[in-house]
Amino acid sequence: MRVLVVSQHYWPESFRINEVVESLREAGCEVTVLSGQPNYPRGEVFSGYKALSWGVERHPSGYEIYRVPLAPRGRGRALGLVANYLSFVFGAASFGAWLLRRKRFDVIFVYGVSPILQVIPAIALRTTCRAALVTWVQDLWPQSLEVTGYVKNATVLALVERLVRWIYRRNDLLLAQSEAFVSTIRALSGRTEVVYHPNPGERAVGEESACTPALVLKPAFNVVFAGNLGTVQALETILDAAEQLQRDSKGEQLQRDSKVHFTLVGDGSRRNWLQEEVKRRGLHNVALPGRFTPDQMPAIFAQADALLVSLVRSSIMEQTVPSKVQAYLAAGKPLIASMDGEGARVIREAGAGLACPAEDASALVDAVTVLKSASVADRQAMGQAGRDYYNKHFEPVMLTDRLIGHLGDAVRKRVGRQESRKREA
Repeated sequence: MRVLVVSQHYWPESFRINEVVESLREAGCEVTVLSGQPNYPRGEVFSGYKALSWGVERHPSGYEIYRVPLAPRGRGRALGLVANYLSFVFGAASFGAWLLRRKRFDVIFVYGVSPILQVIPAIALRTTCRAALVTWVQDLWPQSLEVTGYVKNATVLALVERLVRWIYRRNDLLLAQSEAFVSTIRALSGRTEVVYHPNPGERAVGEESACTPALVLKPAFNVVFAGNLGTVQALETILDAAEQLQRDSKGEQLQRDSKVHFTLVGDGSRRNWLQEEVKRRGLHNVALPGRFTPDQMPAIFAQADALLVSLVRSSIMEQTVPSKVQAYLAAGKPLIASMDGEGARVIREAGAGLACPAEDASALVDAVTVLKSASVADRQAMGQAGRDYYNKHFEPVMLTDRLIGHLGDAVRKRVGRQESRKREA
């Protein structure tokens, strides 16, 4: 099967679509990627790339990546993000269409992280490439715009909803990363079929490595958060919990390995704010070591006593399962979920750890304290339960086979409709 993957973000940026492409290729698909110039998460174009350049490069694994001009995100402010999003839409629809004008594909597969606008050039390309169109919806619009605070005007949100409806209905198939997404997408998708297809775990996570860890954690009860440090991750809640735990431990004679230490691994729009807050509050139990590559994360997770996922409180976040949940489950460590809804449900259903309400620092402190007080055997049992759940629901090879089935169904249905029109003509 010839697959064109359209994704504004791609290698060397760290997104789950990178490994999905590798898995598709290993399963026998011929994959080509259309993307922008890498600049996430710091908003600066990576070394070796230029914002206004366009052309084709060859991935080290041997397949082609077509790059189009793109305005970098900058510091994540509204105008910079708008320019970033729209420049990719324009670049992919114009430069991308020109670069791929002689290519033919069976299916165009859009990795639908925000903004959903990146499906627009794929809609244009489906005609010239003569392909079916499948979008993997990772974020709900316009709801996410409202939650992040970038758009508050009701009229604008209504217009965005109309645009999303138009985009959805020009797909042959829509895949939803969360079961809770399905009903919301169906309300806008018309006759376009909607199917639940979760994010797979990272292929490297859970694998044993003999390499020296890129980061060595301090002797303590180590709680590790990994991923984007942005506006919806409820980072204030984590700092509030850390401050409370640090305050409660003052004056007590604690062994170094009995203290709670938070390590926030990653980068994002709020990293500078985090650094300032940690310094202002004097939080000696919080570390911000920066970003590490996916293949370095298993050795970091292996040192953790618990893995933390957190989100802000909102109806849209309740429907979301952050992709880090799959990676955490695969690592075989207990989880703490400071979040509501679908993500918390998965962790409870798996028996993989503890969940507490979103944006509730005291509840997070209680969850950390309970898990810290649990026996090593109990924590190991939670970790094993998480890994078993991962193998059943999120294992990459299994989900790749399922994805190929979805893509093949979309192609067959499109071909069937085309043949039906020919007969009617």
